[in-house]
Amino acid sequence: VQLQASGGGSVQAGGSLRLSCEAFGRRFNRYRYTMGWFRQDPGKEREFVAGILWSDGSTHYADSVKGRFTISRDNAKLTVDLQMNRLTHEDTAVYYCAAATKDISGTIRRPSEYTYWGEGTQVTVSS
Repeated sequence: VQLQASGGGSVQAGGSLRLSCEAFGRRFNRYRYTMGWFRQDPGKEREFVAGILWSDGSTHYADSVKGRFTISRDNAKLTVDLQMNRLTHEDTAVYYCAAATKDISGTIRRPSEYTYWGEGTQVTVSS
């Protein structure tokens, strides 16, 4: 399974960006998977942002992004998107998409629960 993230860039505070994560591979049985978005600043730990169970679309969010970010999945395109609105400077980071091969609702915030990771995409928010 391979994950390809796209959509990063630079935006002013208050603006919006949409990240997309496309999944590849014959072994990608999406209905079993949990998908997540994480972010990381240099020198800091990787931080959970949002997650979604592909089977039923249930979502989870970090408190810092709740109400501003929306995670969704597209069954036809095999993508998981992260719509980010009302961005602030504190949202600046490298964003990573990740996939776990099972339902990890109870531990969805733990990076160690995810098996596959895409390369990061930079999001820069200027204040």
